[in-house]
Amino acid sequence: MTKILLVEDNEMNRDMLTRRLERKGFSIETASDGEEALQMIAKSIPDLVLMDMNLPIRNGWSTCRELRAHQTTQSLPVIALTAHAMAGDEQKALDSGCNDYATKPIDFPLLLAKINKLLATSSH
Repeated sequence: MTKILLVEDNEMNRDMLTRRLERKGFSIETASDGEEALQMIAKSIPDLVLMDMNLPIRNGWSTCRELRAHQTTQSLPVIALTAHAMAGDEQKALDSGCNDYATKPIDFPLLLAKINKLLATSSH
């Protein structure tokens, strides 16, 4: 079963996305900040990470750069999740090492398509 780590500090968003992804057959683990995500990934690398970019303790940009700095996680697929739909935000997410980008509120069919595309092309 494909394991996705959902890094999201908003409990309602985390619960809603977890339920919807589990119904699509994914195994979901959750973290509420970037530091917790890095600790979880160090123990067990997921198949893909959904990363909220505005997190407490350690934000998504910093967390993604940290993942890219290590050989074991440099090719781990990461999709940025953010409420920031401003010009330049998508590029900022991609520059920090994210493979793709989704704005909130989440367009679930589009997010699923991005997840499936990344999993199909992942060398991880």
